[in-house]
Amino acid sequence: MTEPAILSDIAGGVLTITLNRPDAANALRPADRDQLISMLAAADTDENVRVVVLRANGKHFCAGADVGALAERRATVEKRVMDPMRRIMNGAQKLVSSVLDCNKPVVAAVQGAATGLGAHLAYAADLVIATENAYFAESFVKRGLVVDGGGCYLLPRRIGMQKAKEMAFFGDRVPATEAMTLGLVNRVVLPTELDTAVAGFAGRLATAPTSAIAFTKRLLNDSPDTDRAGAFVAEAMAQEIQSYSHDSKDGVQAFTEKRPPNFTGW
Repeated sequence: MTEPAILSDIAGGVLTITLNRPDAANALRPADRDQLISMLAAADTDENVRVVVLRANGKHFCAGADVGALAERRATVEKRVMDPMRRIMNGAQKLVSSVLDCNKPVVAAVQGAATGLGAHLAYAADLVIATENAYFAESFVKRGLVVDGGGCYLLPRRIGMQKAKEMAFFGDRVPATEAMTLGLVNRVVLPTELDTAVAGFAGRLATAPTSAIAFTKRLLNDSPDTDRAGAFVAEAMAQEIQSYSHDSKDGVQAFTEKRPPNFTGW
């Protein structure tokens, strides 16, 4: 039997989602993309999930959207006004949004090539661990396409406008070490150290105050598009809401009692 294109496993509060089309460089077909969106939406509301890990089998992290599926559609389906726009908004953009909007922290483990939409999956993640042989690339220009999947939104906010334009205009590979210098990656490790590094991040997040991280994630993600007054109001509201949580109460009490806190995530 053919193995599923997307694998998932939950243990100890960690939901691991694994791209599993190594022979196709883990390129995402529309059905694969939609399944990822559904998984992330489910994780958002699942109390048993405290952190999501995105990773992949094989040599590549993700080569982006499956260009073969795109070419087949162009050859067999008559294009109508607004159809491509709807597909992008309800497809690639929705996938990137599902990572950004997930109220659980998302860790991307990049063990090889992350190109096009695959790179944007990593950029949208909250934390990124990459191996030394990993690289990132905006491959759209090499196929005569406009950058999509939120790339023109994410890149300038991650690395600044000038470098974002260089990556988008030329489509050159950015090695993991340079990506870390630019701020796209949190850690660069040997391939043999990837599992340990990912487990370290995921383990800490799985015992952290999940709702506090959710509010903080939203405040940070919104901050580039918010003025100071709006950011300060949102911060104060988030702090008030969190103050009613179990984790806030136990965290403060644990501090006064000089003991480790017992965070439940809520």
